[in-house]
Amino acid sequence: MNELHLAENITRFRHEKKLTQEELADFMGVTKASVSKWEKGQNTPDLLLLPRLAAFFGVTVDRLIGYEAQLSKEQIRRCYGELSQDFVSMPFEEVIKKTRDLAHRYYACYPLLLQLGVLYWNHHMLAETEKEGKKLLEEAVAWCDRILENCGDVDTCSDALVLKAGLALQLGKPLEVIDALEPAADPTRLAGQSGGLLLQAYQMSGQKEKARSYAQVRHYLDLVNLVVDAALNLSFNENNLKQCEETIRRIRGVIELYQLESLHPNVTAQFYFQSALVYAANEKEKEAVLALLGFERCVNKFLKEKETELHGDEYFDLLDEWISRLPLGSMAPRDISFVWQSMKEWLSHPYFSSLLKENREFQRLVQRMTNENAKRQGLSQRMTNENARCQGLPQRLTEGGREND
Repeated sequence: MNELHLAENITRFRHEKKLTQEELADFMGVTKASVSKWEKGQNTPDLLLLPRLAAFFGVTVDRLIGYEAQLSKEQIRRCYGELSQDFVSMPFEEVIKKTRDLAHRYYACYPLLLQLGVLYWNHHMLAETEKEGKKLLEEAVAWCDRILENCGDVDTCSDALVLKAGLALQLGKPLEVIDALEPAADPTRLAGQSGGLLLQAYQMSGQKEKARSYAQVRHYLDLVNLVVDAALNLSFNENNLKQCEETIRRIRGVIELYQLESLHPNVTAQFYFQSALVYAANEKEKEAVLALLGFERCVNKFLKEKETELHGDEYFDLLDEWISRLPLGSMAPRDISFVWQSMKEWLSHPYFSSLLKENREFQRLVQRMTNENAKRQGLSQRMTNENARCQGLPQRLTEGGREND
């Protein structure tokens, strides 16, 4: 938790309003000497005067006294990881209540609010009705607005703006996304050259290790974004089979060259899945099944215990320090069990049920994933039951008592 700064804040807010100590004293009904002692930290205003003083300055009492409950980056990660697991093992409404209680308790911890918004974005589809899911997304938008209105950290605000755009897209408001992101995303702007200029500056100033690390992270992210963008390109070009097949050929070459199935199986699985949809839409049965086998292969790699976290490899050997600075570190945004629960819905896509319902290889693939899902659900339930039997465990972070870990 931050230290209280009542004395400094009274002085600062008084100066901002261009008031003398005597003028403030007259308004508050105290002596000038009392105000002087407040600002020197020799005395504090009477408790009953604090709301009046805060209202006069146009701030909350918390802001007046300098109280802002904060969590560390590691604590935020633990909160997110615990809540993500709770969505699998607890009733949905209980997890939402737990999340809201956490948000209310740390309403001035803007990095936490940002990650709780990400949590809602990744799990809103678990709500019983579409209306309830939409309500959660709108609640996350309100958190983003609070961050943008009150947070002084540029990076956090930038992330909140992107998150708000993603939520707006999920809510079916594409024009809001365009208004928010189009100016900054314009490829003709000089801002697009900032990474290259920074890299040259690191090199010129003799910061060779920093230059190597930054260059590698950019290389890695460019590859990931290339695959993500290619999958999106397939989604709105599925009627142009020739174009899609060339995209698939080229991106598969990149995936193989950089071993992306192991390096980042999550985005690679998304690409294979979108490739399968394109082939199925164009009634290319064999190719659709092959793409789904690639999807299955990546999902299995992603869901292996050691592959659930972001990581580098022998080529990308400098990523660990960068990954450690990410808001969620190396953890996946959704619990493994949640991914398996979504698998049946993905494989039930109308394109597949229409073209591949009699295909034996597809049927075997569905059966393998169904069996794996059942196995994991059984393990998850056993772990839940075991946890329920345990007594005397350390108190959870979100239940209080560990703010200063």
